This record gives sequence, structure tokens and C-alpha cells, in this order.
Amino acid sequence: MTQEERLSFLQQMSEVEGVSGREKDAAKLFKEHVKDVADRIEYDNLGSILAYKEGKKGEPVVMLAGHIDEVGFLVHRIEESGFIRFHPIGGWWGHVVLAQTVRITTSEGKKIFGVVGAQPPHGMSAEQRNKVMEIKDMYIDLGVKDKAEAEKLGIRVGDMITPYTPFRVMNDGKTLLGKAWDDRLGAAVAVEVLNNLKGVDHKATVVAAGTVQEEVGLRGARTAAYHVKPDVAFALDVTMSYDLPGAPNHPTKLGAGVALSIMDGSVIAHRGLFDFVEKIAKEKGIKYTFDLMTAGGTDSGEIHKQYDGVITMTISIPCRYFHSHVSLINYDDYLEAVKLLTEVVKALDKETLASLKATKYE
Repeated sequence: MTQEERLSFLQQMSEVEGVSGREKDAAKLFKEHVKDVADRIEYDNLGSILAYKEGKKGEPVVMLAGHIDEVGFLVHRIEESGFIRFHPIGGWWGHVVLAQTVRITTSEGKKIFGVVGAQPPHGMSAEQRNKVMEIKDMYIDLGVKDKAEAEKLGIRVGDMITPYTPFRVMNDGKTLLGKAWDDRLGAAVAVEVLNNLKGVDHKATVVAAGTVQEEVGLRGARTAAYHVKPDVAFALDVTMSYDLPGAPNHPTKLGAGVALSIMDGSVIAHRGLFDFVEKIAKEKGIKYTFDLMTAGGTDSGEIHKQYDGVITMTISIPCRYFHSHVSLINYDDYLEAVKLLTEVVKALDKETLASLKATKYE
């Protein structure tokens, strides 16, 4: 891809709407960008999309998993006044929800704009003003007069609500603003790696997986891994960027390169695979850093526990402000992740797989 094509692709991946359980449009977009290179495309019964590029017979199967769902909300109740009460999908902090623009997608696909509101602080006690307002006390203001008008728009209980955040290239030309970088960015990496392998004589069979329902419990990763039966797997995700005022001095920062995850709250990286990936990064001159996140998890948390165990680790990209309406990532970090995974896949074969397994008992 040219830079212009890649930025257009990333814009599409960011702006498509699909909270956990409502990922169909994101899956369609994923399919559009892999259909010309994949040998076949399959789905599991939860909706994860699995694009296969065949290798040689008897060689390992490698799964690249980026989840295509995003955090958002569902319509919980329509008040008689026309205001919408909503329920969070995925982890939200009340501080980042108020006064934000959202879009409700009706069952017919109609997009309805609204803004998140709540009782104003005027007249509140100091104690009330200093608390984080709970989401249950917020509502979406559609600018209608009553429930009948809201229902006339086509809104129903259970409709998807997503942040409304247009993609932008920021002022340094490298920082990219968007919603849903968690984790459309990882899904985009999987797509690009598959496209990079077009015409390449690689041995391993590669499966680019757009998994679903990660934000509500890594559910799609479990069913997708059961479907694919990988020998080696990578969860591709974002991680904390510690380059903010007052943040701890940890190495994952925008511009620091692709992050090799040592562990998180759901998985400890397979050490043999970790060392193999780091060796390739060094050999190919790929900029990388290390990540160790003690809370939270990624698709690796379910993938590595399938069957008698899958050799698994997480590859991450530093990101600011995820699980909010606005996230920031660095374009070069994304490129380094694509380069690294492309080279890793090219280097994986049955001899390498045997040596990775042996690191656990020899």
C-alpha cells in the first residue's frame, strides 16, 4: 500500500461501527481488504472472520488475531421524555463519557446522532460534584420532545450506540486520531500482513482473524482458535502509552516501536516464541520495545488455553486514551508491527515449531 492508501484503509477501520456482538459491518470491511489475497474465508458461529492463506502441507498454522469489536453502548430504555438510557459494552470510565457525541444505529441501519448528557453541577453539593458520575445517571439527548418522536426515528431497545469520532492525522503528521484503535488497529495489522504475503513462497499457513466480543470476555478468540486449530498464534492489540504528564516511566510510548508483550492479566508469553520474535526484530532492524501489563488481557488469554496449549504471545502498539471516544497512535509504530509480523510468518516452519516446543522441556 502507498501511504495514502494505508491512511484511507486505517480511516475506514477506525470509523466503521461495531460494538461487541454487532461486528458485522467491521467483518464486511475486513473481508473487503483480504478477499483478493485469501485462499478462503471462513467464519465461526459468533461472527469472527478467518482469512486463510495456504502454505505447504505439513507446515504449521499461524493465527494472527486482531479483534474487530469496539467498546460502546446499547439502548437500555427510552424515557417518556425522549431521552435514551444506555448500557455500556466493554469497560468505560464515567469521566470520559459525558458531553460526547454518539451515533445510534437502528435495526434498519439508520444512523441517529445524539449527545450524552446528565444533570448539571449547578446546585449540587461539593461532594456530588467531586464524584465520577455513574453511567446509569447519564442519558443521550436526541433533540426530540418525547418517546414517540424517538421511536419514530426507528430507535429500539438493544440498538447499538458508538462514539462519533472522525479520523484525523494530527499535527506532527505521524500521530493518528480515531475511535476504536482498540482494536481495529490490530485487525488492520493482520490484514496488511496477509496482503504482504501475496506472491511470497512462505511455508506456514497463515490465518488473519478478525475476532469478535473481545471487550466482553475474549469470547471470539476462544471460538476462532477452536475453529482454526493454530500451532502458533499472535494476539495483535494496543497497549498503554506511558508518555503522558505524570505517567510512570515505562517503555511503551508513541514512537517507541512495536511492543513485545512479556505478560498481561490473561497470559504469560511463550518464552521460546518471545525470544524468536525478538531475534527477528533485531536481525531485520525493526524498532521494538517491551510491554508488561499487570491488569487487563488480550485474545491471547483464551487462544493459548485451547487443546493441549497453543504457542502464543501478544504483539502490541502503544496507544493513548483507548476505551474512550478518542485514541491516538503513531503511524510508524503500526508500520513496524506489520513489518515484524510479516518477517515472523515468513520464518516459521515445522523445524522452527519443533524448536519452539522444545524450549519448554529441553
